[in-house]
Amino acid sequence: MVELKIVKVGNSLGVRLPREVVTRLHVEDGDRLILTESPEGGYRLTPYDPEFEAQMKVAEEGMRRYRNTLKALAE
Repeated sequence: MVELKIVKVGNSLGVRLPREVVTRLHVEDGDRLILTESPEGGYRLTPYDPEFEAQMKVAEEGMRRYRNTLKALAE
């Protein structure tokens, strides 16, 4: 477990990532990260992956298109 401290950055808030976290994520200054909610109720921080983003756009479009069908299947 790594404890992060929230710091003021201009008019925003941010966190500083320790070197060990940056190394493990294989990221560097200027890279993008994705923060997603986990099923357990927490959050997960991962490096940005353009291929995954494209796949999610396709999935979201499919869920929008078949919204009624998915709702019926969930019942």
